Amino acid sequence: MAPELRRGTDATASSAQAAAVRATADAGPADNMREYKIVVLGAGGVGKSALTVRFAQGVFVDSYDPTIEDSYRKQVELDGRTCVLEILDTAGVEQFTAMRELYIKNGQGFLLVYSLTDAASLRELQKLHEQIARIKDRRSVPIVVAGNKSDLDGQRAVSAADVADVVGAWGVPHLECSARVHHNVDDIYMNLVRQIIRRESVFTPTALASEKSPETDSRRSSRNNGSKRSSDGRRRSKRKMCVIL
Repeated sequence: MAPELRRGTDATASSAQAAAVRATADAGPADNMREYKIVVLGAGGVGKSALTVRFAQGVFVDSYDPTIEDSYRKQVELDGRTCVLEILDTAGVEQFTAMRELYIKNGQGFLLVYSLTDAASLRELQKLHEQIARIKDRRSVPIVVAGNKSDLDGQRAVSAADVADVVGAWGVPHLECSARVHHNVDDIYMNLVRQIIRRESVFTPTALASEKSPETDSRRSSRNNGSKRSSDGRRRSKRKMCVIL
């Protein structure tokens, strides 16, 4: 079954490409299917849309049209189970920071994309990773880092050492890929879905609560320091009184 594409407020693509994208069927989830929300993040021009359309539609979009928001749905078979992926392709510009925070809050897994021909786009991922950690408030979040445009080997501007400097401490998978030649495109999405499923099966709500980041634990501790317990074990908070004359 072909996936459904829900277009957002993106600028108009070429008529041929638009026709190829619109000529799809609905892939709404059946009752027994799980649905997973993936958010694609990265600087502008790194190929986020090209990777997503290649995965969802099997075509390569050659032209560059800055995205504001595009949403795609694709039904996949993974490790013997059927699931539906909702993939949100986001803007790569700073003025949509508030929208990006909402996407991160609702997302379950994150594809961080940079271009192997642009070293600055790799450094941009540092801010995005910090933003995800802050909003999700977890020590670990399903993430895959994708270095796109691996087919442009003669224009490569990012070395393995550069990647290790930025991504090495995160403990997340990193794959080089190419939307143009369809190299590792399916792998980056399937890897991310496996992380989401694994996290879903391992972490109960209680375990998730205990996995809060150290920063959250510190804030909670500082709040509790301002309260005392009575002889019966109940907590009494200090309250300031204000008298208006």
